[in-house]
Amino acid sequence: MKVSYHGHSVVKVQTDSHSILIDPFINGNSQTDLNVEDEQPDVILITHGHNDHVGDTVALAKKKDALIIANFEIASFLAKYGVRTHGMSIGGAYSFDFGRVKLTQAFHSSSYTTENEEIIYLGMPAGIVLTIEGKTIYHAGDTGLFSDMKLLGEFESIDVAFLPIGDNFTMGPEDAKIAAKWTGAKRVIPMHYNTFPEIEQNPQQFVESLEEGVGWYMKPGETLTL
Repeated sequence: MKVSYHGHSVVKVQTDSHSILIDPFINGNSQTDLNVEDEQPDVILITHGHNDHVGDTVALAKKKDALIIANFEIASFLAKYGVRTHGMSIGGAYSFDFGRVKLTQAFHSSSYTTENEEIIYLGMPAGIVLTIEGKTIYHAGDTGLFSDMKLLGEFESIDVAFLPIGDNFTMGPEDAKIAAKWTGAKRVIPMHYNTFPEIEQNPQQFVESLEEGVGWYMKPGETLTL
């Protein structure tokens, strides 16, 4: 299994049988190396409703009738566009043919802005615990630091955690450093930075602030084999 980072909060998980995209914000993402035309995901996971996380989900899903997994409100909203969805809620888990997905808490907001500037509320934001082939990946989504991250460290054996470090809208590097410790992740990869002026950060500096061997600065397109 290969896990790759593609700028902002875009993560791809590639197994022998499935291509999985998390928060596929591609068009308009200055940090990504991906092109919508080249991607053909089987599964799309969405942490919350903001446009820079829903991104190109509908266009990507229609290529191969990909399954979209998100909270109930996002799943219901996107189903109106003729795509296949599976709705979930915080604390719930479900075993799919590719692996197990559990939605965790995330402290943020969640809404989608339409082309007509209408703001649509899309339920609670979430983090994602994805377990595939005996490995566990935690994608925190957009969130501030919260003490229940300690429970993730107690109940989950996290191989890789993607944590936001951008500050302003999410945790900054200082809080993300605490989150890295609380989750007990074997490998921590920073995300959600440098896409906009408000979230400019030095990811290498963050990585160096973590315990030796834990942090890894992944440039867009770099891949980790699990």
